[in-house]
Amino acid sequence: MLACGAAWSQSTALTKGGAANLAMVGEPQGLDPMVSTADLVGTIMQHVYEPLYTFDGNWNIAPMLAESLPSVSKDGLSYTIPLRKGVKFHNGRDLSADDVVASLQRWMELSPRGKAVGKEVASLTAKGSLSVELKLKNPYAPLLAQLALPSGMAAIMAKDSIAPQLKEFIGTGPYKFKERRPDQFTVLTRYEGYASRKEPASGYAGKREAVLDELRFVPVPSANTRVEGALSGQFQYADLLPVEAMGRVEKGAPAVVPIVTKNFGFPYIVFNTKEGVLASQPVRRAVQTAVGTGELMAAGFGDNRFFTVEPNFFPKGTPYYSDAGSKLYNERNPQLAKDQAAKAGYSPDQPVRIMASRQYEFHYNMALVMAEQLKKAGFKTDLQVVDWATLVQRRNDAKLWDVYFTHSGLLPEPMLSPPQLGDGAPGWWDSADKKASLSAFNQETNPTKRGALWGKVQQVVYDEVPFIEVGKFNSLSARSAKLQGYTPAIWPFFWNTGLKN
Repeated sequence: MLACGAAWSQSTALTKGGAANLAMVGEPQGLDPMVSTADLVGTIMQHVYEPLYTFDGNWNIAPMLAESLPSVSKDGLSYTIPLRKGVKFHNGRDLSADDVVASLQRWMELSPRGKAVGKEVASLTAKGSLSVELKLKNPYAPLLAQLALPSGMAAIMAKDSIAPQLKEFIGTGPYKFKERRPDQFTVLTRYEGYASRKEPASGYAGKREAVLDELRFVPVPSANTRVEGALSGQFQYADLLPVEAMGRVEKGAPAVVPIVTKNFGFPYIVFNTKEGVLASQPVRRAVQTAVGTGELMAAGFGDNRFFTVEPNFFPKGTPYYSDAGSKLYNERNPQLAKDQAAKAGYSPDQPVRIMASRQYEFHYNMALVMAEQLKKAGFKTDLQVVDWATLVQRRNDAKLWDVYFTHSGLLPEPMLSPPQLGDGAPGWWDSADKKASLSAFNQETNPTKRGALWGKVQQVVYDEVPFIEVGKFNSLSARSAKLQGYTPAIWPFFWNTGLKN
């Protein structure tokens, strides 16, 4: 599928050794890759933990810890997953089916997407030491894609390390956890016992090699500091830079290389449907009417080479393109919004609490514009600017917020993102129409028929306003010319990369 842009490939033949300083947008609020859906956690911990399946350079499902794609029964309800032999955890013990069962059970209990999958699962059992059988209640088309995503990962952990709150991070990945100093760094070191796949590297799939001795993920909340650090050579990689920094990064050549990731993702605005002023769907609808997404994207990205304003959640030419709900997109009609809000019983003394973080500068810039758009429509606003770790923590408490800004990678399987399509994610969207539209969509395994059913899901999102998808954007990051073998990706990874002297 092409939802994520063109295929990407990798080059190898690098010299082992060295340490890379990798500037991230902030401090991860934890390192448990199941509990958090934050991209930052997935980006770091995908080096430590691995899933059963992953995505190749064309966004096809490919086996990782699984030996091969599963055997699926004719009725589509039973999946038999063979596991690779000789895979060792970081504690030296061999991977077994018991580890996989325990890990997936934990994932289905703790992860928002895992919970959604868990509702579809009838049983999960080990069949011998290197095979797992998963039985479904009904056909569920997104299963393998759900198991493959790095964010909120279905990470396979050593069974003896599993706990409600992880104290040890013992996976099978090419790097192992060494040390975390909050607000300073998270350090991973090469795992010498790593068992790589033999296939050529492609996307997240195939051969993985820990070329670098050490990965140092450094929280750098200031976007400008990330730019300066990339230009000075302090950082070998700097993630998610403001697009207005493109000219400065280009002038840093040849020492610095700009990385533009096409169709990187979409910003979206999550509404609290559980408590507070926006628990009312008619009030959310009034907010939707007030918002001009075109203005938000221009504020967030400035350079129109970096963004697209369009109502369809998936680009034209992809299986899930639909214009359903498009009349409700980018309305920017303050008078109509004011009338709708009054009719819905909104009182102008009720503040709409908007959370945003400056660590993602485009979130903050869009939040400033949205607050003004709402004021023009008669809403009282309370813009709360917090660091990203605080936002991620606060959004779990329905009493603390009404709106928050975030973004997601643009992925080939609609059920992968945003997590609000699953169960229990912040916003707590739940309705009969949501359940009905998603059930029909997920039980249809024919890709063509499934594509047509996505439009009904998209329409429900526009009608019930659990979130607003603002538009699509390309991302800008930067790397040192010395960092070789790096492949642009939604969740940046640093296996198969090395440093040139």
